[in-house]
Amino acid sequence: MTESLDHRFTEFLLEAKALKFGEFTLKSGRKSPYFINAGAFNDGRKIARLGAFYAEKIAAEIGAGNLPEDIDTVFGPAYKGIPLGVSTAIALTSAHGMEIG
Repeated sequence: MTESLDHRFTEFLLEAKALKFGEFTLKSGRKSPYFINAGAFNDGRKIARLGAFYAEKIAAEIGAGNLPEDIDTVFGPAYKGIPLGVSTAIALTSAHGMEIG
């Protein structure tokens, strides 16, 4: 039996030491029992895997009819989101055959 995308993604977050549990105050001031540290994705392999997970989720949502099929752009907000946007676009193109600009 293959593991679900959610399970594999959670395992990846734990392996990368990006997912932390505790009491955190977010930039918004809200309290959270967990935190994902994007700074933990600090090498090419981790960034590529992260983008592949995002691409897999996007492709699955398109296949389920939850997203339009004509997506052609991925946006990664500055600063930590830029590598995520790039790695997701690369994975969508190479693994899922999508034309991403």
